[in-house]
Amino acid sequence: MKNLLLFLLIFAVSQIALAQSETAAIENTLTDYIEGTSYNYTDRINNAFYENAELFLENREQQLWVVPIKEYVGFFKDSKRGTFNNRIGNIISIDQYENIALAKVEILMPKSELRYMDMFLLKKLEGEWKIISKTAAKRSSNKKGKKILFVTSNADHYGDSDISTGNSFSEIVFAFDEFDKAGYIVDFVSPEGGAIPLSYIQTSNELQKKYLYDSDFMYGLGHSNSPDEINAADYSAIYYVGGGSAMFGVPETIQKIAVDIYENNKGVVASVCHGTAGIVNLKNKEGKYLFAGKKVSGYPDEYERAGADYLKEFPFMIKKTIEERGGHFKYAPRGSSHVEVDGRLVTGQNNLSAKGMAEAVVKTLSAQGGENIQSQQ
Repeated sequence: MKNLLLFLLIFAVSQIALAQSETAAIENTLTDYIEGTSYNYTDRINNAFYENAELFLENREQQLWVVPIKEYVGFFKDSKRGTFNNRIGNIISIDQYENIALAKVEILMPKSELRYMDMFLLKKLEGEWKIISKTAAKRSSNKKGKKILFVTSNADHYGDSDISTGNSFSEIVFAFDEFDKAGYIVDFVSPEGGAIPLSYIQTSNELQKKYLYDSDFMYGLGHSNSPDEINAADYSAIYYVGGGSAMFGVPETIQKIAVDIYENNKGVVASVCHGTAGIVNLKNKEGKYLFAGKKVSGYPDEYERAGADYLKEFPFMIKKTIEERGGHFKYAPRGSSHVEVDGRLVTGQNNLSAKGMAEAVVKTLSAQGGENIQSQQ
């Protein structure tokens, strides 16, 4: 029986690894398309497509326009190779089954205030993933390529206990919605990458229900980036999501990315609720705590359930640690929204503060000209 269980475990792990490698290979093909069309690399565009692929587009009269790949590549031949042409691309989702896959890629055209959604059919041919057809549709958009990074945790239990936890879904959704409306692109990162656990999901809340059944949004939560996949230079702000998960793994990782965004990009560091645990170890280049002398909010120690089993697993207490390291911890009565803004540090007390936190981040970035940070540069 033990040998059978070991075999099943090894088989399951190998299948997961295989699926991840196939997804990575598909992403490489899509990246060839994105960077090829953004920087006029015709060889990379060719490499992404099957040689007889066709694109099903629309002409100016909005009639079907079938374009062979050779003709499509010709659109980029007269532009200077390696020069950014203001096309900003992002992979939205991938759905793979055996040797076929469907994928969505967002193409932003900030100067034209347009957002194209490219949809691809891919097939694995002779060991390589190739795009065999593409179609696209467009709509007006206020997105300009500005990015905000959401920091999440992979921890699904409190420490070594059997008490389940996760990332607060409401704190993700309420903040994401505000940033999306303001024209920002949101990426997710976690210490290990991949799927993250979720908690506090309320389908009675219309906004949460909307995003829970949004397959593109949920794809991002199921495929968070690992830290080594993140280029800090791309981001205007970093936001530490709360939930019990935030106490584990996050405070020890993703430190350099946050400091680079704050100091090199003059970006914003933000957190909500237990997400403030993620900033307790952040130090600037002088070795001082980033929040020293600043007002900070988060879930106060006084509101934790004293003696509770989950609390015994906490590696530290948020308010106590912030104050010991020079921060001025502020909070309001239980169950009320509270946001503190101190320069480029924006922190909120609880899930009710996520919307206000996001609004404050957008306001802070707008006031200091944060729009100059753009993906693809």
